[in-house]
Amino acid sequence: MAQEHPYPLPASWEKTAAEHAKRYKQWLQRANVKKVMKELPDLHEEAFSKINCLACARCCRNYSPRFKTPDIKRISKRLRMKESAFIDTYLRLDEDGDYVVKSSPCPFIGDDNACSIYEDRPSDCARYPYTDEDVLVKRPALTLKNTTVCPAVFYVMETLTTQ
Repeated sequence: MAQEHPYPLPASWEKTAAEHAKRYKQWLQRANVKKVMKELPDLHEEAFSKINCLACARCCRNYSPRFKTPDIKRISKRLRMKESAFIDTYLRLDEDGDYVVKSSPCPFIGDDNACSIYEDRPSDCARYPYTDEDVLVKRPALTLKNTTVCPAVFYVMETLTTQ
């Protein structure tokens, strides 16, 4: 059974995020990166004090991170598999030439939304959802997509765009 979010998200936050996409996009286009970067650490902490990833796991259930060479080496070692066997078992090359998981949800997520390789997860997973990085402003298309995937990104963007 998934855990509850301590922050009462609007029932249709994904729909609200989609409806606010134009506002977010306009804000991202004119955002002062230095100013935003000063605000992000506190906003990131605030978002994750209110939002429980284990209650959601939409990222793990719907998308795949890129598995870079260091990730593949580290995870295959943890799983006691040869790198080639790990790749053959779990990964495929996407249209950009990046290794991603073969299917959704991620094969490493459990029924409780916990990750079985959490300590060795890909760097993309460790960094996601980029709410404490300049990626939030510098990759607006990704941020806009993530507002409908991750409640923390929705929370950060709602806060930033309504100040």
